[in-house]
Amino acid sequence: MQSAFILIIIAVYFSVLMFISYLTSRKGSDNNAFFRANKSSKWYVVAVAMIGTSISGVTFVSVPGMVRNLDMTYMQMVFGFFFGYLVIAYVLLPLYYRLNLTTIYGYLDLRYGPKSYKTGAWFFLLSKIVGAAARLYLVAFILQTLVFDAWGIPFVVTVIGIILIIWLYSYKSGIQTIIWTDWLQTIFFITALILIVWQVALRLDLDLGSTVKVISESPHSRIFVFDDWASTQNFFKQFFSGMFITIVMTGLDQDQMQKNLTIRTLKDAQKNVVSYGLAFAPINFLFLCLGVLLLIFAEQSMITLPAISDNILPMIASEHLGSLVLGIFVLGIVAAAFSSADSALTALTTSFCVDILHMKTSSQTEEKEKKDVRTRRIVHLAISTVFVLIILLIEAIGSDSIINAIYKLASYTYGPLLGLYFFGLYTKVKPVDKLVPWVAITAPVLCFMTEVIMKWWFGYQVGYELLLLNGLITGLGLWVVRLRH
Repeated sequence: MQSAFILIIIAVYFSVLMFISYLTSRKGSDNNAFFRANKSSKWYVVAVAMIGTSISGVTFVSVPGMVRNLDMTYMQMVFGFFFGYLVIAYVLLPLYYRLNLTTIYGYLDLRYGPKSYKTGAWFFLLSKIVGAAARLYLVAFILQTLVFDAWGIPFVVTVIGIILIIWLYSYKSGIQTIIWTDWLQTIFFITALILIVWQVALRLDLDLGSTVKVISESPHSRIFVFDDWASTQNFFKQFFSGMFITIVMTGLDQDQMQKNLTIRTLKDAQKNVVSYGLAFAPINFLFLCLGVLLLIFAEQSMITLPAISDNILPMIASEHLGSLVLGIFVLGIVAAAFSSADSALTALTTSFCVDILHMKTSSQTEEKEKKDVRTRRIVHLAISTVFVLIILLIEAIGSDSIINAIYKLASYTYGPLLGLYFFGLYTKVKPVDKLVPWVAITAPVLCFMTEVIMKWWFGYQVGYELLLLNGLITGLGLWVVRLRH
């Protein structure tokens, strides 16, 4: 009964997404619509859609779950996010608009040369496809546990089904469709979050005032850590890591910036970035408050929590809060997961077509346009297939906290992008283009060796500050291989 109920919710939800895809594809399904939405998006629509792109299904389950071990210290990183968005709005966006870029890695071609350009694009493709697959894996695993295990359906079939759904509503008009589906999905998952918090509070017999009091008095309400410099949760590590993670995972990420670049003017794009940047603090704070309430509910109800923190919310929602909350939970994680995965799939297709295949969005012959559209659709399908393979690989490996794994991956793969962009923006040095790929590969290797040595010899646990070190090493490497005059 429970699995059928969930499947009905997903089917209705998918029908809504397909209807939106039908409406948007009537406005155009050529490459200009797919890559740039014809440069006609409204900033306030994109601002809402960007929240859904950035807050995935992983956030929906990982952030409440991390409260058990880390309290509410994640907010330190969230505070850093906003300052990262200011850098994006007033440093990076003016650059992208001035150059009229379709993908942001075109800057590297102009600044350094074709080898650097391809290096940046390949680092993005690797980072995004693994990170997006990791986010989607968690939702696929939850749906498998709640629905498809009961029917004996293998996990691989569940994964293929989810990817197929996303492919079906995104393959025609790409970003033009994604902006509107993500707008709707953001509304859905924020509503679901608020309703779940409300339902848990009701089961604890708490009104609004007593809910605030109970959360504030909980030992898990700790936000700031100033006294332990060795801890990965130290405020300064978390704050600056949050700031730079935002710069690289949004400002240097084609997935996150593609929606911004569909807005007609720079001024409106800046309004968009600042607006959704402000929205992250209250939304993430509410996720953490939910985590505290879940721990209190589990203690009062004598519930034995799962060992893996990511499973706390799914387990309580499916087994202890009734069908209404379960339905709300499923709608929330599916909305959050799809809004993140569909955007990533579209951005990966765009980057591969434009950066690797050098596909154009400007006017060309009708025959060439049709050929490029066919090629784009083949790429879209191929990347969808790779998504499936990576999710199955993650299933074989496993991970306790997916969100921590994603941020650690970002520290290694986005670090070279951080170095490439800031070295290019704030120096006039010209490195030897053919040596840039070697610099970008060497930097993460040196970072890994540094992380191992610091932990082994000094007992220091390197956190997300690894990203800064990675960018710094890349910058130094670019200076070393500079052209000699």
